[in-house]
Amino acid sequence: MKTRANYTLKIVAGFVIVAFLFSSCVSQKKIQMLQEKSVEDISSGFVNNKNTAYKLQSGDQLYINVHSVDQKTSRLFQTDFPNPMTATYQDLNSYRIEEDGYINFSFIDKVYVKGLSVKEVNELLQKTVNEYFKEATVVVQLVNYRVSVLGEVSNPGTFIIKNKQVNILQAIAQAGGNGNFGNLKKVKLIRQTLTGSEMYYLDLTDNGVLQSDQFYLLPNDVLYIEPLKSKSFAFDNFPYSIFLSTISTAAIVVALFK
Repeated sequence: MKTRANYTLKIVAGFVIVAFLFSSCVSQKKIQMLQEKSVEDISSGFVNNKNTAYKLQSGDQLYINVHSVDQKTSRLFQTDFPNPMTATYQDLNSYRIEEDGYINFSFIDKVYVKGLSVKEVNELLQKTVNEYFKEATVVVQLVNYRVSVLGEVSNPGTFIIKNKQVNILQAIAQAGGNGNFGNLKKVKLIRQTLTGSEMYYLDLTDNGVLQSDQFYLLPNDVLYIEPLKSKSFAFDNFPYSIFLSTISTAAIVVALFK
């Protein structure tokens, strides 16, 4: 009797374990990035134009530094630079692009910069400064270069990008990496433009994404990794109460047979 009861308990326990594993496991093909799909021959590498020419919009903030070997010229602009230069200082001493697309730059009246890239603004201001000062150099940086990563990642949030560019994989890594239940086959990218918002769907399980025009992110981009349907089943619909009840019943049966 005792041997039969132990055998019955083992069957029930095995059934519970198998059912739990099937309810919670996710196929590796659904969560593994950069599988050899679109590009099978990777020996020649991946070609990407790195289209990161972000067009400035109203509300963007530009940090502008004009420096010169002539101390008198330098004093006309920002002079008291902390060492080292901090992001807070840049933010507090930046020029905001107003709704009409202009910035009020020191000593040079209003300059229209909306719709230009940072490089184009740098060239425009350099040309303008050259009309008034000699041997002066202009440096322009975008202060509010931020991207947001939401959904199935370990640390969702908005992140400040210190480098001039960031790609999707780097942004997800900064958010702690994707979770086990992230739907990498249909990652949403929401991008702000001068006329509104655009949405793209990216398959991160396909190595062809490395050649996508959306692989490199732009300021204010938002990535959203939605959960797989299996997560909902595993955590919401799995009948834990039934299996716990089954285990309890099996334990009682074993106790009666002892």
